[in-house]
Amino acid sequence: MPLPPVLPLPPIYLDHAATTPLLPQARAAMEEGFRLWANPSSPHKAGRAARAALEQARARVQAALGWRGEVIFTSGASEALAIAIGRSAKPLSAVSEVEHEAVLRLSGAAARWPVHAGTGLLGDAAEGPQGLVAIQHANNETGVIQPLDRIAAQVRAAGGLLLADCAQTAGKIALPDADLIAVSAHKFGGPIGIGALLVRDWALLRPTGGQERGYRPGTENLPGALAMATALEAGHDWLTDAAHLRHRLEAGIVAAGGEVVAAGAPRLASIGAYRMPGKSATAQLIRFDGMGIAVSAGSACSSGSLKASHVLTAMRCAGAGEVIRVSIGRETTRAEIDRFLAAWAEVAGA
Repeated sequence: MPLPPVLPLPPIYLDHAATTPLLPQARAAMEEGFRLWANPSSPHKAGRAARAALEQARARVQAALGWRGEVIFTSGASEALAIAIGRSAKPLSAVSEVEHEAVLRLSGAAARWPVHAGTGLLGDAAEGPQGLVAIQHANNETGVIQPLDRIAAQVRAAGGLLLADCAQTAGKIALPDADLIAVSAHKFGGPIGIGALLVRDWALLRPTGGQERGYRPGTENLPGALAMATALEAGHDWLTDAAHLRHRLEAGIVAAGGEVVAAGAPRLASIGAYRMPGKSATAQLIRFDGMGIAVSAGSACSSGSLKASHVLTAMRCAGAGEVIRVSIGRETTRAEIDRFLAAWAEVAGA
C-alpha cells in the first residue's frame, strides 16, 4: 500500500509590522460602505446619508483612540505625516535619527536628534527643540518605544509642537501626549489605503481647501473609514499573548547564539530585531522564504535597498547587516514561533 503523501506545512507570516491581515469584521464594514456608494460631499439625500456614516466613523475612531481633538482621514500614515509637516503652523525643526523614511525624506535642513547606542532611545535635547518636532512613537524596525511624554514636555517648554508617528502603536497602546499624530489602519487590522492625521487644534494647520474640512482634497474613502473604525474597536487584548510569544522567541534565539537588538529598551510587544552572527540578512531572508516563513530586514519601504539600515547605523549596532525583523500579529501562534525557532537554528548552523 503506497504511503500517504506528505503535505507541505502551512506558511508562517511574521511580517505584521509591514502590514497585517484585514480583520473579518473590518471587511464586513467595508462592504457596508460600498453599499453607501454616494459621494459624502454631495448635497443630495444619498450624499447626506454617506456623510452621516462618515462622520459616525470619525467619531468612532476618536472614541476608540481616546482622542479629544480632530480627525482628518488620509490614505495612510505617510500622507498624514506629509500634511502635518507641509502645513504645520510651525516649520519642521528637528527629527530623530531613527525616523521612518516618510519623515526623513521631508526633513530638509531639520536637525537630527541622536539616539543612545544600543537602545535607540532619545536623550534630553541640548536645547529645547523649537518649531515642529517629529518623533516615532515606536520604531518600525526595532520596536523601541520613545519616551514621548518627556519629549513632549521639552518641546512645549521651548514653544514647539510635537508630531508623533504612531503607525506602529495606534490601536495597540495608548496614544502619546502629542499635538499631531499619524496613524495607519493596515497596521492594526484595517484596510490598506486609509489612515488619519489626529490634530489637537485646527489652528495648528494651514487649510488648503477641498474635503476633510478643507485640509485634504479628494473624495472621502467611506468604506475605508468604516473599516478603520471597526478594526480599532476590535481592541488589542492579543498583545498580552504577543508579549509571551516574543519572550519565547527571544529566549530561543539567544539560546541558539543569536542577539536581540535593543534588548534593554522598552519595546512594542509585536516587533523585534535579531542578529544572526555570520549570516547576512539577505541570506537569511532567502532561506526563511524557502522554508515558507515571511520575515523582513527592516522597513518594508526600504527592504529592496542594499543600503545599511539607517536605524541600526544610528544605534551603532554591531553586525547591522546580519539583523532581521520579526513582527508578531493577532493571528500568530506558539506553534509558528516554535517552527521559526527550529528554522533559525537550521539557518544559523548551516
